Amino acid sequence: MELKDKIIVVTGAAGGIGKAMAIRFAAEGAKCVVCADLNGAGAAATAKEIGGVSFQLDVGKEDEIKALIDTTEAEQGPIDLFCSNAGILFGGGVEVENDKWQTIWDVNVMSHVWAARHLVPLMEKRGGGYLLNTASAAGLLNQVGAAPYGVTKHAAVGLAEWLAMTHGDQGIKVSVLCPQAVRSDMTKGHEDGVASLNGMLEPEVVAEACVKTIRDETFLVLPHPEVMDYMRNKTSNYDKWIGGMRKLNRIFGGAI
Repeated sequence: MELKDKIIVVTGAAGGIGKAMAIRFAAEGAKCVVCADLNGAGAAATAKEIGGVSFQLDVGKEDEIKALIDTTEAEQGPIDLFCSNAGILFGGGVEVENDKWQTIWDVNVMSHVWAARHLVPLMEKRGGGYLLNTASAAGLLNQVGAAPYGVTKHAAVGLAEWLAMTHGDQGIKVSVLCPQAVRSDMTKGHEDGVASLNGMLEPEVVAEACVKTIRDETFLVLPHPEVMDYMRNKTSNYDKWIGGMRKLNRIFGGAI
């Protein structure tokens, strides 16, 4: 899909990957980029920079995602591309409190569910559309030191796969973004963590990879190409891969 003249929504657009996406999509000639974020001022700043529209919301609440979709469709027009990009990170293991598990589940997984629930039927009626869901390399591999993150990102990848195989015949294209470390507020203080072993990318590099993938209409967005090799190692010998991850866990002491 070409992005010129398209109406695009990006959540998490106040900074990091989301802001870089919004700027890059505008440079491609998008008709309108709706910049949505919990940080309303940040979303407004991004929108002002690119001549877009801002929207404040909490993606962990279904009614607010529905309002984002309904408002955009009513005021800007049919959404061509919805980038469900907002996400959060909690470290720790199974001892993490239930309320944090629920919060990260709602933001990292259910936000994608709710966006698809309210947008896919509209896209199907008009013959197609595009969903770009941000997950993580942790969704294909895992995340040392952060069970809530690794688990929810696995679920996000699984949902993207399900959407692609279930709604592809109705013209719905799906891509899932799975980078390792990307420079953002989320990764601040973790520059030397395990996810940065192959380098910490700038958000602009990730946005460029997204544009290429959307243009090619392929499923996986892998700004760190090494992730594909790690996936192959995982599937070729699961026990050996677990052993390698245990070694990383020892080296990094359970740190993210």
